[in-house]
Amino acid sequence: MDSSSFAVRCRNVIKVYDTGSQKVTALNGINLEIALGELMMLVGPSGCGKTTLISIIAGILDQDDGYCEVFGEDLLNMSIQRKLNFRARNIGFVFQAFNLLPALNAAENVSIPLIINGMKRAEAERKAATLLEQVGLGARVTALPSELSGGQQQRVAIARALVHSPRLIVCDEPTSSLDHETGHRVMALLKDVALHKDRALVIVTHDARIFDFADRIAKMDDGCIVEVKGATNRNLSFHQPTRSKR
Repeated sequence: MDSSSFAVRCRNVIKVYDTGSQKVTALNGINLEIALGELMMLVGPSGCGKTTLISIIAGILDQDDGYCEVFGEDLLNMSIQRKLNFRARNIGFVFQAFNLLPALNAAENVSIPLIINGMKRAEAERKAATLLEQVGLGARVTALPSELSGGQQQRVAIARALVHSPRLIVCDEPTSSLDHETGHRVMALLKDVALHKDRALVIVTHDARIFDFADRIAKMDDGCIVEVKGATNRNLSFHQPTRSKR
């Protein structure tokens, strides 16, 4: 496929955290491509670099070396304002910690991306309420986060990531607080979004119950992608450089 067929293209991405007393290499030469219309899952042990990788893909973190393009755009070299505008239009992020605003109700939390993109508040909240209905929270649109269970808060966070129809949806453990039935309903909604030919979805997960929703699964370990398995039994292995001594 040519470059226009990819939502994400990462080449030799390195990220090092400096803790003061030592330097920790979180990503050690990551190579990854995510095609348009694809649902990619990242799996592997805690601390292997999964969340760091999706944070770079979403433009929340900057890599230290290598490059990562999203829809052909190099986020690292964007100005702060251009990056914020790009993310507001193109990227939806489901945080593992939900990051809901405690003073806003469910519909108001979900409507935030629409308001940032210029939609009037009343219209944004109507659209938010419709999406909350789709994730099973139609009766909880006026509830504050403190009045919702962990699983309900998670569904609000997912609705917020989807409400502005972003071209790339990035999720960190989106089903970790959900029961089996609700998790599958949410994944069916996410999968439907990803099936659009101009969109893509990348999910970090430990939840083996949802692996069947993936088009491909990339296994990470020690800051590297060690294997990528496709739905057609096509296995792709990437040669990774030895651990950086920086």
